[in-house]
Amino acid sequence: MDIIEINEAFAAQVIACDRELGMDPEKVNVNGGAIAHGHPLGATGAILTTKAVYELERSNSRYALITACIGGGQGIAMIIEREKE
Repeated sequence: MDIIEINEAFAAQVIACDRELGMDPEKVNVNGGAIAHGHPLGATGAILTTKAVYELERSNSRYALITACIGGGQGIAMIIEREKE
């Protein structure tokens, strides 16, 4: 993955995910997470996706992973691809 956007509901959650999955910290929430930008319920998925799309374009990257937690212990993930010109 070139870009990874993780729903940062809690700071420790991103650290735990990073340690467990061995992600490259240079690719995770590169423009800041929800703690920096806000975490409006109901809009988080759209915000994370928009941030990933803009970062793919800015960095001329191809793939982005967007993840989010859902109340009740569930989760969701999406991979998007930017087509090269």
